[in-house]
Amino acid sequence: MSSLLLSPPVTNLRTVSDTKRAFYSYHSRPINSLYRRVVEELMVEMHLLSVNVDFVYNPLYALGVVTSFDRFMVGYEPAQDKESIFAAICRSVEGDPQQYRQHAEAFKADLSGLALGDLQTKLDQAKTSAGDGLQGKLNMVATQANAKYSRLMAVGLYTLFETVDAAALDDKEKREEMLKTAAEMLALPADKVDKDLELYRSNLEKMAQAQEVMKDILAAERKKREQRAQAKQEAAATTDAGETPSAEPTDSTP
Repeated sequence: MSSLLLSPPVTNLRTVSDTKRAFYSYHSRPINSLYRRVVEELMVEMHLLSVNVDFVYNPLYALGVVTSFDRFMVGYEPAQDKESIFAAICRSVEGDPQQYRQHAEAFKADLSGLALGDLQTKLDQAKTSAGDGLQGKLNMVATQANAKYSRLMAVGLYTLFETVDAAALDDKEKREEMLKTAAEMLALPADKVDKDLELYRSNLEKMAQAQEVMKDILAAERKKREQRAQAKQEAAATTDAGETPSAEPTDSTP
């Protein structure tokens, strides 16, 4: 049998390694250790979706991507690197960072002035009513029933409610019921949405705690550096005082 028949099929499908190499070609600076896992997990998740034949990009997904990045990267230092990192993530999966930002901001702008009841009404009509603005975006999601679901879409859905009435999400039972109904209206798997959002909320809490611990560690290290610097200054001052020549004795010889 010819060895050619045993050769694996040639594929141009990007691998995770390809995506990671692309990321570090766009952003070559080191990633702050506290946030490295956040960046890599988001990048890998977006990669796996981008190479899935059933995946369909939509504004709700874009909102989820932007929200996840912004929420988990709070407090990142140096702050000026954040947009470079976000752009590198998007470009590494052959996406446009400006498009993600623009679509996410447009989605949130559509929610301006809406009450919770207004949002729920629009969600109820998502499968049957199209049009411009918010209704059109919701209809786009609701009519993509066969598209690949992603956790980031669940985060986008959560962000809709958070933007309109964040306090409405405080009550666990009401929150779960609202999000379950909304997921069904958008043809999203309600059980997966519920699990993904509970994990999302839990991870946000853990990240906030880790950030506080890191702040305390950095504050303690800064205080130690200041104390060492002060001790050096005091030691130098003491040495200088000890080396100051005393006044010459007065000759008392008659």
